[in-house]
Amino acid sequence: MSNIDHSTEGLLYKIAISLVPGIGSITAKSMIAYCGSAGQVFSEKERILRTIPGVGTVLAKNILQSKVLTRAEKEVDFITRNAVDAHFYLDESYPQRLRSCVDAPILLFSKGKPNLNCPKVISIVGTRNATEYGREIVDKFIFSMAERGYEIQIVSGLAYGIDIQAHRAALHNNLPTVCVLAHGLETVYPSLHRAIALEMCDKNGGMVSDFLSNSVIDRKNFLRRNRIIAGLADAVIVVESAKKGGALLTAELAISYNRDLFAFPGRIGETYTEGTHFLIKSNRAGLIENIGDLEYCMNWQPGSPAADGYQPRLFTDLLPDEQRVVDLLQEAGETAIDLICQATGLPMNRVSPMLLALEFSGIVKCLPGKVFKLA
Repeated sequence: MSNIDHSTEGLLYKIAISLVPGIGSITAKSMIAYCGSAGQVFSEKERILRTIPGVGTVLAKNILQSKVLTRAEKEVDFITRNAVDAHFYLDESYPQRLRSCVDAPILLFSKGKPNLNCPKVISIVGTRNATEYGREIVDKFIFSMAERGYEIQIVSGLAYGIDIQAHRAALHNNLPTVCVLAHGLETVYPSLHRAIALEMCDKNGGMVSDFLSNSVIDRKNFLRRNRIIAGLADAVIVVESAKKGGALLTAELAISYNRDLFAFPGRIGETYTEGTHFLIKSNRAGLIENIGDLEYCMNWQPGSPAADGYQPRLFTDLLPDEQRVVDLLQEAGETAIDLICQATGLPMNRVSPMLLALEFSGIVKCLPGKVFKLA
């Protein structure tokens, strides 16, 4: 490995840990919480790494024997040369809504000027084979949102059909819009939508992805991308879908993330209303016909962009031991993990996973050296 630029050293290790074979985002977060930083993971002794829940002997060896730092160096160079922003899951710039999802990526990359913590975010998804009816719904609905004066961002997947219609309608109505890609930010797929994507970047929106540059464009990556579309939003709206398809998978992810889910009804018997009608009939999605329905369900007030926007998770559903830790951090401020154990009387093997869970929920933040504070 060549000499590391100290300004990007932290990013190098954050990328590298996501590349270690067998380590997903959940395990990576656990390791970072235990060791204090991504860099510390790579300098920790193997016997220490083996004691971290979910790691064990094989993964500990993978970390210390892996050559992922070389690949990570190339990615840091790409990010630097191409004006890409990297958002680590503990950074303030990381989307707070997404952070609350248990499988949220540790790194999210963006290009353009997206406000990933916009007061209101709506994801609009649907079939690639959009009908004129579906496109008209999207146009009218987004026009109504712009007319209400909301500070709102529209998220979709840049695919043919409903996705691209949502992006175009947002741009036409001067609303910021973000596309979530299933590949790295060095390219745009489909290429026919490149001009739209670049326009989004120029107009307070942009492109986001959790894939590294030069990732293979593969079908399974589009399914993985859907979790980002669902996780970024306050609510997901489905406009036209068959019985099976990416839009319904995104809808199921939205439900698993406790997002509000809505669907527009269509004509009985049409192929691309079977999916939306299923969501409505099975009580998975609320039926909406216009912006008024969404406002009623979301308790939005026109002309008050910040009202009822995203709020951090409240502490009302904590377990007793979790509440003890939160109370301690509220009173003491930044506290090392061993002092938390000492003050609460709880063992390390209980406190560590508890702090990790609180961190996933956006309640606490891990600082270097296994020091914690309220987020």
